[in-house]
Amino acid sequence: MTRGITLLLLLITTLTNAQLQSPSEFLGYELGSEFSRHADVVRYFEHVASESNMVNYDFYGKTNERRPLSYAIISSEENIKNIEKIRTDNLKQTGIESGTANPETAIVWLSYNVHGNEASSTEAAMITLYKLITENQQWLKNTVVIIDPCINPDGRDRYANWYNQVKSTPYNVLQSATEHSEPWPGGRPNHYLFDLNRDWAWATQVESQQRLKIYNQWMPQIHVDFHEQGINDPYYFAPAAEPYHEIITPFQREFQIEIGKNHARYFDDKGWLFFTGELFDLLYPSYGDTYPMFMGAIGMTYEQAGHGRAGLGINTDEGFVLTLEDRIAHHTTTGLSTVEMASKNAKRLNSEFQKFFKNDGLKYKSYVLNGNPDKILSLTKLLDKHDITYGFSSGGTVSGFNFIEAKNGSMNSQGALVVSTNQPKGKMIKVLFEPEAKLDDPLTYDITAWSIPYAYGLDAVASTSLVKADNKIIKRQVLNTELPSGAGYIAGWDDISDATFLAALLQKGIRVRFSEKELQFGGQSFGRGSLVITKSDNRTNKDFHKTVVKIANENQKELYAAKSSFSDNRIDFGSANIKIINAPKIAMLKGKGVSSLSFGAAWHFFETQLQYPVTNIDTDDFKQIDLSEFNTLILPEGWYSDVLNDSTLSIVKDWIKEGGKLITIGRAVSAFKDKDGFGLKKNEDKAKDSVAIKKGKLTPYDQRERESVKDFITGSIYKVTLDASHPLAFGYGSSYFSLKQGGSSYAFLEDGYNVGYINEDAVSVSGFSGIDAKAGLKNSLVFGEDRIGKGSVVYLVDDVLFRSFWENGKLFIANAIFFVNDIKSDM
Repeated sequence: MTRGITLLLLLITTLTNAQLQSPSEFLGYELGSEFSRHADVVRYFEHVASESNMVNYDFYGKTNERRPLSYAIISSEENIKNIEKIRTDNLKQTGIESGTANPETAIVWLSYNVHGNEASSTEAAMITLYKLITENQQWLKNTVVIIDPCINPDGRDRYANWYNQVKSTPYNVLQSATEHSEPWPGGRPNHYLFDLNRDWAWATQVESQQRLKIYNQWMPQIHVDFHEQGINDPYYFAPAAEPYHEIITPFQREFQIEIGKNHARYFDDKGWLFFTGELFDLLYPSYGDTYPMFMGAIGMTYEQAGHGRAGLGINTDEGFVLTLEDRIAHHTTTGLSTVEMASKNAKRLNSEFQKFFKNDGLKYKSYVLNGNPDKILSLTKLLDKHDITYGFSSGGTVSGFNFIEAKNGSMNSQGALVVSTNQPKGKMIKVLFEPEAKLDDPLTYDITAWSIPYAYGLDAVASTSLVKADNKIIKRQVLNTELPSGAGYIAGWDDISDATFLAALLQKGIRVRFSEKELQFGGQSFGRGSLVITKSDNRTNKDFHKTVVKIANENQKELYAAKSSFSDNRIDFGSANIKIINAPKIAMLKGKGVSSLSFGAAWHFFETQLQYPVTNIDTDDFKQIDLSEFNTLILPEGWYSDVLNDSTLSIVKDWIKEGGKLITIGRAVSAFKDKDGFGLKKNEDKAKDSVAIKKGKLTPYDQRERESVKDFITGSIYKVTLDASHPLAFGYGSSYFSLKQGGSSYAFLEDGYNVGYINEDAVSVSGFSGIDAKAGLKNSLVFGEDRIGKGSVVYLVDDVLFRSFWENGKLFIANAIFFVNDIKSDM
């Protein structure tokens, strides 16, 4: 009887799958013989969903280049019929949704191709889908598998289309062949050249924002991020390397090992090499393995040898040919092995998942934040992306760890934003807000500090007590009215949204001034940098009042309507201290020698946040460009030794002398160190003597890496002193918390303006810094302006646009563009 039922089920399955095609059958070529375009991948997933009752396929958004973002839900037919109950029961056990449930169905999320040129994984997604529903249905009885076949379609198609254009037929395995050398910027990043694998927590990109909406509706117990690494590394899978963030549970650690052992069983059987636990730690919260980990899942990175160099096949240094077929097979194996382990341990996964959300033992119960309303609003938008709840305090003094003072203190909480850990995502709140992450090992894969109060420039106290907050959010609505008669308007300047407002005014032809001194009108004070929009400057504009008020309301900027230009403190509208802002004509370098990530962050900033035009110029074309067309030139981080040779550097220097403004970011600053005519000098570390150097040379081989951390700064937060009177620092106070990514140290400018600097001993409030690197920052420049002739060079030693998440740094860029030095509009 049992045998008959089995044969019947087999017959039904065969009939159901009669029209179902394998990826190779559907695509018309053997999987692994070429790279599939994203549109074809989408068509294949649609085909499978139309032919199988075990698959639901849907879209969750579009990329900047309008490619679809999609996901497939795979499970047994019975589970698919009850899929909404499975989803909501899972959320109930976390407390995200009300009610009680004790589900025993595991949810596994497999994410492919977050880096576009790590292109084997999307191919593997197709065959993994096919094998799950044709060969491994038994695992789907108690498991739901979600497959995102390509997180980064824009980057992947950039790579796949390039490779398909240049490859030889048959493919060439020599490493020197053109098909193994991608042009700048490569396929790794998305449209705006962001690394999407570092954007999970900050969600600055449309791909991340749209994906998180679906992720938070499902909250899987296991999440895998498929990657590729160098061609000579075999395959990496869990367990991960130290350091682990302290909130990671013993079960999460142990189950990574169990999954790794299951993968090893398959790899050993096939004779495939792998390694575990040596790289890829679990500390920084914005990765595709750590973000899920801090949301209770077993988060893992799988790394296959290959990357953008491998193409369809390449010789490794060990004399083997690594093929795309090999890479697909390896990723398919680990994907299926993961689902197998989820199915075998579904009940335990759910039980431990429930425990994670109890949030026992968290030191800080509430984070209380005060500051500029626009910065608070910006932060609440980030919290909304993660479905983290918050409220506002009705008053009282809150005591605890004071972020600004980096010690215990207190503050008035009236109207303050309160984010408490007594909610399902309390552990993630701890990770994002904690003053300093506990670090057992300084050898980490990424930055070691990211605390949100510092990143957003807010006063904050972390309280060990739960702070009462009204969860009713009152939205601030600014509604300015036109001034029937009078001198003009004044607007404040202390948030990047103020710069967006200014940019909008300039593009509508409104002339604007800024004040280098504090203003007082009508009993109100306005700080340095405040915008002054006068009727006098715009007297030929018949729609002046209407246009200004309309733009202010669209940007939710409160205007002070000045009936008279006569001030309370003798800084009137006609004062020499209130200077006209000439709309800057901006060029920015991209291409060889420029960090694609830094350029992408700046490009994204100008187009999506500041919303001000910039002309991007390729470094290959730089010699032919007439710089007189621009009055501002931005150099993102990069290596400019080839671009700025003696002849081009001379051209740039002459352009600056005539009134040009050069803004250098991060490593771009070093291109002007010790150059003739520029005031930038290396900050010599006099502490290093011959004894110390000799000691370093005699460090044993197996201790070199560990010893080298003394020279590292791995994304640490430092307190920087500011000259608040300089236009580059307008909108800030006398200090700023800067994210330092390295130990680059420059001496104070002899003749220029040292606007931001570390005086005497460097003060790090969060993150790891090696003792030698930290000592080298003593008396060093962080932000400065060097006048050359009529023009200026602005040095931003710390990249204030890094990954677009350090919100409090962005105003420095706006200040540099609009305020620093008086740019002549007739350049």
